[in-house]
Amino acid sequence: MFGAATGTHGRSSSSMKVAVSQDMCIASGHCTVHAPGVFDQGDDDGLVLLLDASPAAEHSDAVRTAARFCPAQAIQIEE
Repeated sequence: MFGAATGTHGRSSSSMKVAVSQDMCIASGHCTVHAPGVFDQGDDDGLVLLLDASPAAEHSDAVRTAARFCPAQAIQIEE
């Protein structure tokens, strides 16, 4: 199941909405490499943590890249 974790952090947001599925995540870390301001990994299990469900427009390309390279397809983007 996909779920959003947080809203914006005082930045102008794009129309992009991001959701992640910890059930699908395999803790590969690709998301944190491509978009570290939007994604993180849990300390205990390494599963994806969504830091910003409505990232600023300047992060849009990085979020799309993270979703594209996610081997588990655990990132969903709505634009």
